[in-house]
Amino acid sequence: METILKNHRRRFILKKYIFKISIVVVIVLLLGITVVNSMSTANALSRYGSRGAEVTEIQTRLKNWGYYTGAVDGIYGPITTSAVRYFQQKNGLVVDGIAGTRTLQAMGINSNAPASSSWANNLALLARIIYAEARGEPYTGQVAIGAVVLNRVKHPSFPNTIAGVIYQPGAFTAVSDGQFNLAPDATAKRAAQDALNGWDPVHGAIYYYNPAKTTNKWIYSRPVVTTIGKHVFAR
Repeated sequence: METILKNHRRRFILKKYIFKISIVVVIVLLLGITVVNSMSTANALSRYGSRGAEVTEIQTRLKNWGYYTGAVDGIYGPITTSAVRYFQQKNGLVVDGIAGTRTLQAMGINSNAPASSSWANNLALLARIIYAEARGEPYTGQVAIGAVVLNRVKHPSFPNTIAGVIYQPGAFTAVSDGQFNLAPDATAKRAAQDALNGWDPVHGAIYYYNPAKTTNKWIYSRPVVTTIGKHVFAR
């Protein structure tokens, strides 16, 4: 009788142990699923089928820049995909139709990033356009290009973001011919920093041109503010 009781006790202890192990396994699995879901959410990208505020922002910016012709409805459909692909192709990005991190940064969209990251993105964009448009110009002339971009951001006739101004169709030759994709040097980065910090050597000018190269007669009608290097700056 005593042996039978001992066997029952052993079975009870074993079942209890197995039950505890099962509970631990279930908890671990649930935690793993939660972590995976959190990572998936954190790494989520706007792509075909996506909906929401970020898609609306993508459509709005691409429409303002002339890449998107559909309705701004917050739905990432075939027209939005084509517009993103066109934007990526024109700006030296991987052409996959997905608004991933680099594409969003190029558009000036980075909703999950802290303010310091937004500053870094603007600095990078400004340095690239400065290097592309004025790498042979004196330092003040390089800062001047950055100042023109920032003056346009403040002006009601232009987009209200650095990315919007730079990517506005036809605004900068360097974006159209691919020079914008060149890596900026340290001087261009420093010029971008000075422009962002408020140095405006062109006193509010929103246009510039090289008289030796431009064939646009309209630009000559704009009031000239100053000349720096080979560029004339105008309002």
